[in-house]
Amino acid sequence: MKEIVSNITSKGQITIPVEVRKYLGVGTRDKIIFVLEDDGTVRLVAPRYPNIASLKGEAGSLKQPISWQYMRDIAREDRLKAKYDNHE
Repeated sequence: MKEIVSNITSKGQITIPVEVRKYLGVGTRDKIIFVLEDDGTVRLVAPRYPNIASLKGEAGSLKQPISWQYMRDIAREDRLKAKYDNHE
C-alpha cells in the first residue's frame, strides 16, 4: 500500500497527483468517481465509459436497421413501464 498526500483548496478542490492519474488512466477533463464504502473508506475509480465515444461498439449490432420512430416507441414503452413499476 502507498499513501500519496494532496491538499484541499479553499474552494474544496483537490489536485490528483500525476502518479494517481497515471494509475487510473485518466487525464485532463476526464471524470473520476468517488465511491463511499459502508466501512468509511473512499475509493477513486475511473469510469468504465468516460464519454460517449468510448461506448462505440459496446452494445453490439442489430441484424437489421430500425427506424427512429420505432426506437422512440420502444423508449416510450420503457419509460411507461418504469413509471408503472415505481408506483406499485
